[in-house]
Amino acid sequence: MMRKVLTFIMAGGKGERLWPLTKDRTKPAVPFGGIYRIIDFTLSNCINSGLRRIYVLTQYKSASLQRHIRLGWNFLPSELEQFIELLPAQQRVGDSWYLGTADAIYQNLYTMEMDQPDEVLILAGDHVYKMNYYSMIDFHREVDADLTVGVVEVDKEKARQFGIIEVDSMGRVCGFEEKPAKPKNIPQHPDKVYASMGIYVFKTSVLMDELHEDAKKTASAHDFGKEIIPGMIKKGYRIAAYNFIDENKKEAKYWRDIGTLDAYYEANMDLVQVDPVFNLYDKEWPIRTYQEQYPPAKTVFSGDEITGRVGLALDSIVSGGCIVSGGRIQRSILSPNVRINSYCQVYDSIIMEGVNVGRHAKIKRAIIDKDVTIPQGMVIGYDPEEDRKRFSITESGLVVVAKKTEIK
Repeated sequence: MMRKVLTFIMAGGKGERLWPLTKDRTKPAVPFGGIYRIIDFTLSNCINSGLRRIYVLTQYKSASLQRHIRLGWNFLPSELEQFIELLPAQQRVGDSWYLGTADAIYQNLYTMEMDQPDEVLILAGDHVYKMNYYSMIDFHREVDADLTVGVVEVDKEKARQFGIIEVDSMGRVCGFEEKPAKPKNIPQHPDKVYASMGIYVFKTSVLMDELHEDAKKTASAHDFGKEIIPGMIKKGYRIAAYNFIDENKKEAKYWRDIGTLDAYYEANMDLVQVDPVFNLYDKEWPIRTYQEQYPPAKTVFSGDEITGRVGLALDSIVSGGCIVSGGRIQRSILSPNVRINSYCQVYDSIIMEGVNVGRHAKIKRAIIDKDVTIPQGMVIGYDPEEDRKRFSITESGLVVVAKKTEIK
């Protein structure tokens, strides 16, 4: 029964490596795929899995996230004890804000005491994937585990990007290392390792005992990956690994930890492929969000190839309220209420809400955050030295223009 499960979504991350996109917002609130926020994928997974008792833990620059959830996710009937509620850091058990993932749950133990669930599901609010959590909870119950950790298979050479779970031949967790140089491979698969997805199902009594013990430690990082799980392994708890089953229905499993600007960009670009790696159009697993009321997208001046004044969007996502007025868009994502003026060229870029691109501007491999006006004739993404003087540039050469930047 899902009524016996209480869900916590960790949504307080600073997302420092996503700066400047996180200059004014927490990482789970960063826009994604035109109309979504990153947290929408975790929340949609919850709703599609039948989970209806959800707390979202917030801390860092949470105003836009709070507004998004209040406007777009306030639809569950409270009279049926269903809810999506925000739990901001509030110094409930001391003078500190959330010190780590485990401490964030510890500071909200009173919610478990009120709800008295059999299991607690803990999720990260900053990953893009489709997963039926109900299947993982069923597995957790079947094997009678104290803790079940969601894992995904990744190539061994990528292990230094993740927390790596070691399992024995029976599939039980026997080791955990953060970003190891020499990771333990999956049994019978020498080239693969299990990366932790940051998804945990705990027996409530076990979780409460471990959190109380961890809270007494002054030298603890108060983190599930660094402290709680390694400690439970030493104590001999029954810890199971649940291999990610993808609801995306593609050949390769899709799970993205959007930790850097380049990773964020690539995950967005996955959506504009002819056959998208990540399917947003599956009616059996809908991704929900909040959208303001915008008129339909519109193109203007189509067909004037001689002068270059062509309102054209190829291999692109164009959201509501957009007007492509005589400009050319290719392999790009336009968020709502974007204006592309005549003779513009926008290639391989993410243009966020409320951006106005002036005539004759040229943009390539760039992320333009919300409410920026690109002046006429502006060139972005073609000259790294010039771009570096005004904007942020990643190691791969991706140009990022911060929200509400005034460009002279």
